[in-house]
Amino acid sequence: MYERERWNTPDFDFIDVDWQRFTSLTPKPLLVLFHGLEGTSRSHYAESFAHYAREHQMDYVVVHFRGCSGELNLAPRAYHSGDYEEIGWALDRLRARHVGPIFAVGISLGGNALLRWAQEAGTQASRTVSAVAAVCSPIDLAASGAAIGKGFNRQVYTRMFMQTMKPKALRKLAQFPGLFDGDALRAARDLYEFDNIFTAPLHGFGNTQRYWREASSKPHLHRIRVPALVLNARNDPFVPAASLPSHKDVGEWVTLWHPQGGGHAGFPTSTPPGEIYALPQAVGGWLRQHCSMPLTA
Repeated sequence: MYERERWNTPDFDFIDVDWQRFTSLTPKPLLVLFHGLEGTSRSHYAESFAHYAREHQMDYVVVHFRGCSGELNLAPRAYHSGDYEEIGWALDRLRARHVGPIFAVGISLGGNALLRWAQEAGTQASRTVSAVAAVCSPIDLAASGAAIGKGFNRQVYTRMFMQTMKPKALRKLAQFPGLFDGDALRAARDLYEFDNIFTAPLHGFGNTQRYWREASSKPHLHRIRVPALVLNARNDPFVPAASLPSHKDVGEWVTLWHPQGGGHAGFPTSTPPGEIYALPQAVGGWLRQHCSMPLTA
């Protein structure tokens, strides 16, 4: 289904991008997806957006964060929730080769990083993309970190994430002996401890508190100058409803959708496991309103 490309990064590393191209002689919109924590182009939401792109005759690409495409990356770093420079580099590369409009969607972690890019880019963002959407994103990382670190979330979701994140981090330590304290990482029990040992220091934040504070997009939503959708369900187990922004926190460029139900990157339309195609339909429909060229229905 996908055609993979490997892009060499300026710091002598690589990222992998998976393409689904629509054959056409005329320019078509490009839908770009940035996945969530430990996600891939095979994540359920990525395949759901791929289906949407096929249905609407759009080119589609999933940009993998470093180390998430099935092969460990080369540099002494990984990826993080505020990785806006990586987002910007990827979008600039796509803009240089794509003729039509570009829409960018970020899921969970990828959405927060996408919003951080839009905030940092300011008025320049509209030169690259027509609109962006952040879906189920932890825009207040401290609030989300606290939510995932307790109760049922800690017992189920934290364990699930740590089962993949710890081995990858230890493989990174094997690449670069002494990069961090391996024993401390093996003993880490939650994302706060993991980020304090691995994510924060490797990416220049020092510690978890600073990382979560500086990488959060919520405090800077008013800086966005490109159409942006921020979609969070009020029953998302990772994003407490009390932490969601209100209209006074954003500017005229930002649209807030806070439905009562939907969970985390799900929004099923029937009983579990349900049909999750409603998510790309709603998000894609909103994005397509911000396109200046005729679109295929």
